[in-house]
Amino acid sequence: MTTTTTNVGTQVYRVYIRATPQAIWDAITSPEWTARYGYGGRAEWDPELKPGATYRGLASDAMRSMGAPEVAVDGEVIEATPPHRLVQTWRMLMDDTMIAEGFTRLTYEIAEGKGGVSKLTVIHELEGKAQLSQLLSGGLEDMGAGGGWAWILSDLKTLLETGASMDPHDELNQG
Repeated sequence: MTTTTTNVGTQVYRVYIRATPQAIWDAITSPEWTARYGYGGRAEWDPELKPGATYRGLASDAMRSMGAPEVAVDGEVIEATPPHRLVQTWRMLMDDTMIAEGFTRLTYEIAEGKGGVSKLTVIHELEGKAQLSQLLSGGLEDMGAGGGWAWILSDLKTLLETGASMDPHDELNQG
């Protein structure tokens, strides 16, 4: 996986996955899939994924047992072009500081490549969101806050390619 963090507050992550664009799209937008990788929380979208549709990222049972709220992230769809592009607003609701940082812009771009490998690029615009930027870059991993986008996308790739998450016994273990 290639990780790039720019000085202007935009984080860009690119990963190549042996899967179709549709399989990647489904893994990003289907609650049944989203509960199987990353931190184990389900993503919920309005039934029709179109501009104005709401998004909620629910905390897993393990995260809630550690004090996380039921809804960890919320947002709204800006653009949806299945299975290639999803743009949404995204706001972390884990604590008052992150809530105060407000909404960010998150873009998923999925491109079909050769030999059954597709490219997933995640662009997260975090200008002026210092705490959230540090969290999502994995900068708070040593404090138990997780590995951010790198962890989530690595686990997504692993799940799609092998059928199993990186650590099915402990969804909060990034080590």
